[in-house]
Amino acid sequence: MYFQYNQSDIDYLKAKDPILGAAMDRIGPIRRPVQDDLYESLVNSIVGQQISTAAHRTIWKRITDHYGKVTPEKICGTAPEDLQRFGISFRKAAYILENSNKICSGGFDLEGLTRKEDEEVIQALCTLKGIGVWTAEMLMIFCMQRPDILSFGDLAILRGMRMLYRHRTIDRKRFDRYRRRYSPKGSVASLYLWAIASGQYPDWTDPGIRKKK
Repeated sequence: MYFQYNQSDIDYLKAKDPILGAAMDRIGPIRRPVQDDLYESLVNSIVGQQISTAAHRTIWKRITDHYGKVTPEKICGTAPEDLQRFGISFRKAAYILENSNKICSGGFDLEGLTRKEDEEVIQALCTLKGIGVWTAEMLMIFCMQRPDILSFGDLAILRGMRMLYRHRTIDRKRFDRYRRRYSPKGSVASLYLWAIASGQYPDWTDPGIRKKK
């Protein structure tokens, strides 16, 4: 499953921003995998914090090999030590357990997030342990497929903006100007800014990096 967007989304962004539009033509269609289960995505995001991609992949495979589909009902009541044996820290295990118990008890309505506005979703997710604004935004793109998410806290997004528009810095005021320009298709713009920042296109350089003398 991939993030869903269509030609009308592309046409909208190209009309609003010809510079981004030219980059989109050059890059072509982007297929970014998404997950369709918000709880699994939530747990997976906590597992992956501050570890390498390879370690994250290994640990998550251990968890899914053991549980199959990861659900709050399977995790609730588990001892922290049982989660630690998969290779995660005690702190992460405690976060996962506390969040799972909160969901199982009805203290957090995960399904109800689909009925909330973007800012309300961020605020709600940030009440969970181990979830900050950036993680909430990534869950909104790569699980909930919200169409208008552009993260100021994402360093690759800021790098992509610098590279595309030739700015040395992207402060909040400048970022918000672009965010308003892209809205309500900010998530699609994010996909292309990540592609620009990826290093796959050598002639797109980062003006924010000072060359060594």
